[in-house]
Amino acid sequence: MFPLNQWYVAAFAWELQDKPIARTLLNRPLVLFRTRSGRAAALEDRCCHRSLPLSFGTIEQAGIRCGYHGLLFEPGGQCIEIPGQEKIPSKARVAAFQVVERNQIVWIWMGEQADSEASVQPPEVAAHDDPRYEFGGGVFHYQAPYQLIHDNLLDLSHLGYVHARTIGGNPKLHMSAPTRVEGDGDKLRVVRWLKASEPPATYSAAWPFKGLIDRWQEIDFHVTYLAIWTGAVDAATDALDNPDRGGFHMRGFHGITPETETTAHYFWTLASNTHPDRPGTSELVCRQTEATFEEDRLIIEAQHRNMCRFGGTHGIDIHVDAGPNRARRIIDRLTSRSKEAAA
Repeated sequence: MFPLNQWYVAAFAWELQDKPIARTLLNRPLVLFRTRSGRAAALEDRCCHRSLPLSFGTIEQAGIRCGYHGLLFEPGGQCIEIPGQEKIPSKARVAAFQVVERNQIVWIWMGEQADSEASVQPPEVAAHDDPRYEFGGGVFHYQAPYQLIHDNLLDLSHLGYVHARTIGGNPKLHMSAPTRVEGDGDKLRVVRWLKASEPPATYSAAWPFKGLIDRWQEIDFHVTYLAIWTGAVDAATDALDNPDRGGFHMRGFHGITPETETTAHYFWTLASNTHPDRPGTSELVCRQTEATFEEDRLIIEAQHRNMCRFGGTHGIDIHVDAGPNRARRIIDRLTSRSKEAAA
């Protein structure tokens, strides 16, 4: 049901503390944990002895111990200790998944086989380690299919209607903004410019603009995440295609990981810069961004409920749907490829 042989977001590094986390990814119940020696791991959430979820267990130096009879499993899935029993059967193991931590994101390789090795390195989210930015983030759980979240993030024309109190702005300007959609293999880019516009509330709070602003929205779609660079400069002071443009920047990371066919995990971060005259605004920007994502969640879940109520009808397409529709074609192609490989 999902594209395989991909790096998906499993967690943020700060989530893996002293207790295991039960999290279903792509219909696979997993336990995520960090050993006391500092290694992140992901195992099938089922002890091979009596099937108790390993997420009921405890974390130790070498791995995770089942909370029923004390079997100890190392991050590779092999049982390395059975209390009161010297010999450990070779079949005493559980499926393990390759995980890599990078830029405070815990990536998991979801291959066609549970124990498959990744063929590529996980993505880099450079803004998390860029000294020009401060960032924060969190996790939302959606009672809606993951591709509805893709649709929402690839079509930012909704900002003026859904997020009027924070990052919105003029709704008509959003709906008529020049939009460029470009594709390259399994990737997609949507670029929107909103010139000579009034700064929305979040922008005004974070940056001392002098009047009208030129806004940009650059959305890079990847199969398992989106990177969205938005921001603004004082109108007519910088070129919006200048990669080193100044002004106010917001670099968003959006890891969209299916839980099931009808539910999803949304891992988000927001990195922003601060003006010398307004130090400490990053926390406000992050808090208001989180509020906008909650607004999105309410909209998308209501949308999904209504789609179910009316028989899953997709509805008509309009001019703002070019990006979402192309992304869906990419997902369909990769999902079909995964199904054929599994057949």
